[in-house]
Amino acid sequence: MRWTYFIMLLAAAGLLCVKGTVDAQRAPGGDGTMRRIRVPILMYHYVSPLPADADDTRRDLTIPPDVFAAHLQYLTDEGYHTISLYQLYDALMQGTTLPPKPVILTFDDGYLDHYTSVFPALQKYGFTGTFFVITGRADAGDPAYLSWAQIDAMAQAGMSMEAHTKSHLTLDARDRDFLIYELLGSQESLQAHANVPARMLSYPVGRYDDQTLQITREVDYWLAVTTQSGNRLVSTSPLELPRIRVNGATGPTGIAYLLRGDWLDSN
Repeated sequence: MRWTYFIMLLAAAGLLCVKGTVDAQRAPGGDGTMRRIRVPILMYHYVSPLPADADDTRRDLTIPPDVFAAHLQYLTDEGYHTISLYQLYDALMQGTTLPPKPVILTFDDGYLDHYTSVFPALQKYGFTGTFFVITGRADAGDPAYLSWAQIDAMAQAGMSMEAHTKSHLTLDARDRDFLIYELLGSQESLQAHANVPARMLSYPVGRYDDQTLQITREVDYWLAVTTQSGNRLVSTSPLELPRIRVNGATGPTGIAYLLRGDWLDSN
């Protein structure tokens, strides 16, 4: 059969089978019963004009603001409603109702343009987003990244400000102390500076291993997203959710193609 590029959270078997690896009693609305939910999760990075000296990586990660606006217009015209990962998890665990055609918009790394370009665009269209912040960049006052004041303002306006670790270093093949520092430390920073009890995580560069998953559970993350796609839709953990990668080649109409998902190979 043809795969569609969506999160499939299944009660027993299917594309994504969540088997209680997160303590349901600590999470919102946890009654221990897993439910089937079909929600696309889009992954963005830069939303800004492309620098003249951009290398291949920057070109791949960059969406011009006018193209991003066209994506939001398409979602509006097609009747999509943005939700948070908390709503997704609560619907999974307790069966709370989601709006028709739900979609989750995620933005990795916490670049300054997430405040100057993405944030006002989302507000214009009445959408919300999930922003995965490298907290060490805010601590250092890096001008290319969000400041704590901007993170707090976005959180106050209803955006989900979540963890992308402290340093954006890969999390595979690391010792326990390193993982606790990066995973728990980013949660503590978001709580201290923006009053955000971050329970959602994006793995830097999508890299992690079994020990990463163990520590991620121990420090009380409820859901985590990866950079996996396509035939990596099969999963056994709510801490390994795939996403739809939006890249520099995704033009104004490309979002429809990605959401349709029939470009994926059969499995």
